[in-house]
Amino acid sequence: MLELLSCGYHYVHPDGITIDRPRGAGNYAFVFFKSLAEIVVDGRAISVEPGMHIIFGPDTPYLYRHLELPFVNDWFHCIGNDMEQLLAELDYALNEPLKAVDTLQISRGVMELRRIQSNGGRLAGRILDTELRGFLMKLANATQAAPLPEKVSGYYGAFVDLRSALYNAPHERTTVEELAARVNMSKSYFQHSYKQFFGVPVMTDMIAARLEYAKYLLKNSRLSVSEVSNLCGYDNDTHFMRQFKKYVRVTPKHYRHAGDAAAPGRRTE
Repeated sequence: MLELLSCGYHYVHPDGITIDRPRGAGNYAFVFFKSLAEIVVDGRAISVEPGMHIIFGPDTPYLYRHLELPFVNDWFHCIGNDMEQLLAELDYALNEPLKAVDTLQISRGVMELRRIQSNGGRLAGRILDTELRGFLMKLANATQAAPLPEKVSGYYGAFVDLRSALYNAPHERTTVEELAARVNMSKSYFQHSYKQFFGVPVMTDMIAARLEYAKYLLKNSRLSVSEVSNLCGYDNDTHFMRQFKKYVRVTPKHYRHAGDAAAPGRRTE
């Protein structure tokens, strides 16, 4: 079981800070840098830019200090008998600064850890164990993905939020132009960036979000096909039925009665 010892979200040090642990912290220390800093680990001095993170091992001698003011960071300390095994399984390198793919995801994760710890409760320890594991898995998954072009990497968090909104509200009638405006991009550059991030065109995702919701409604309600069509953001039933048949490979009525066994799932282009 992993145990969260202490945690800090968006700590601001107006006069800077130097953390010096010549014998290590005795626990696993995660630091997410939001300001320029220098790390000295295993005798190596490394300049660290904002948006980088590191996990120091329990027995690793290290030091980090500000290189600009104010110095801002997120951090936590944790222990756990299977922490070493978990990091090895995730192929997450200790004592090496890594560039964050989604800085918002990291800060939100640390903020949630602090919130759970502050609220306490009978199950807080078990919840924190689960949250810590999930946080580290997401971190490793993002870090080990194919690197994003520098020009668009800063937009990743905004695109993740936008994609989540598409799937959370498939009934909303929106256009690619409107989506592009949300991230201040031209339509063509937005479409190109979206496919770079997620591997599918934005239109494919918009259709997939609607059809996943339609499949849910068909299986879990007594709504008519026409009502399902309207709730999924379609202007007319004919377009809905044609698109459903094209991507799910069966008609809505057939899907309702036959279920998932007859439907191969999402189609991509």
